[in-house]
Amino acid sequence: MKEIAGLLGLCGLLAFALRPVQAADWKMVPAGSKLEFVASFEKTAAPGVFKEFDARLRFDPGKPAGGSLDVTVKVTSADMNIADVNKEIRGKDWFDYAAFPQAEFRSTDLRRTQGNHYVAHGTLLLKGVKQLVEVPFSWTASADGAVMEGELTVKRGAFGIGTGEWAASDVIGADVKVKFRVKLRKAR
Repeated sequence: MKEIAGLLGLCGLLAFALRPVQAADWKMVPAGSKLEFVASFEKTAAPGVFKEFDARLRFDPGKPAGGSLDVTVKVTSADMNIADVNKEIRGKDWFDYAAFPQAEFRSTDLRRTQGNHYVAHGTLLLKGVKQLVEVPFSWTASADGAVMEGELTVKRGAFGIGTGEWAASDVIGADVKVKFRVKLRKAR
């Protein structure tokens, strides 16, 4: 009888150990996170930052397929550290804060590229325009959570950012680099 009970216990343990590992839910830690953008003005870097954003991740670094990355950015929190520029980017030619106060990225697929490097494929919704984008990132685990870091380039014209007199790319460059560092903690 003890042998049968032991065998049943072992079978239960094996079934538990062999079940698929579920991706963990990760929540952003705002204090350790940063979302920057770098445009160019007359071929000179013009950096800015979004002060308010949130990232949520469902992710298993060993099996990224089936995971998800969702990011919401309060576009109204954009700060280029120059009062006149900050006032200008609120308007319809730029971010149009009144009509489009936030931007969103929703992944449709996560994949490992090599080592601790991954890419999230998904849709970026910015100023009412949806575009497919790839968001490459590195993943570094630590005792108290993890950090994902990366950068991508966005064509501002594809989203109607900088229209009217600003549409040409000779003064304001066509490409905007987006850089991020997101500190994460497992959600409870």
